Amino acid sequence: MNPLQETFQQTESILRTENANIYYGQFLALKGINLDVQKNKVTAFIGPSGCGKSTLLRCYNRLNDLIPSFRLEGKISYYDRDLYAPNIDPVQVRRKIGMVFQKPNPFPKSIYDNIAYGARINGYKGDMDELVEKSLKGAALWDEVKDKLKQDGRAISGGQQQRLCIARAIAVQPDIVLMDEPCSALDPISTIKVEELIHELKEQYTIVIVTHNMQQASRVADTTAFFNVKVTDQGNRQGFLVECDRTEVIFQNPREESTQQYISGRFG
Repeated sequence: MNPLQETFQQTESILRTENANIYYGQFLALKGINLDVQKNKVTAFIGPSGCGKSTLLRCYNRLNDLIPSFRLEGKISYYDRDLYAPNIDPVQVRRKIGMVFQKPNPFPKSIYDNIAYGARINGYKGDMDELVEKSLKGAALWDEVKDKLKQDGRAISGGQQQRLCIARAIAVQPDIVLMDEPCSALDPISTIKVEELIHELKEQYTIVIVTHNMQQASRVADTTAFFNVKVTDQGNRQGFLVECDRTEVIFQNPREESTQQYISGRFG
């Protein structure tokens, strides 16, 4: 059995970051991160540009491994299993922890094949038609594309493309879906649809979302983490976690003055 699949369902925190320092070469991009992500909750990362929100997000499914200079000190655990242990396969990590990016990126394939692709390469043996339909319904897209399954996934609207990418992510049956500013390229109506979808998805999945839109964080997140950035003596921008709490606490009664300044628009 893959070590990632030896999960402990009684564990409330599905992801745990402990004393994490994240480097690119000698540059310390994020310092001293301690943060828990709760199962079947939506956790939002907010903060100014350059504070390391997306950097931490990509650590959760080991996408930063693709950057040669990347290095992690400390520990990131998934169900108490060290995600960076030598016996952990990054491909298996990405199967359990999916990612939806800022810009919709459907494959140059049909809508059907966009959904089926991940299942096929993971050796799915079930009814593929059923999986495609279930995934598209899970992404609130089925009714809009059920008669267009052979159409190129890039030919539908931007909002539909982003929901197609969400359907593609959940088709491989992950535990966690990471979303890196999933609505930044979308119009307001499409944004509302994706936000409504996030509320529905947390019944089955754990969601971590990076957003610059504080109103969006306040609408969709159960927990919000505020990151800030400081300029070091060497002139580098170094990110750090200021505080993490229930979303209503962060937006109504944060502990730190810098959090209050950021959410009230008086930051910096």
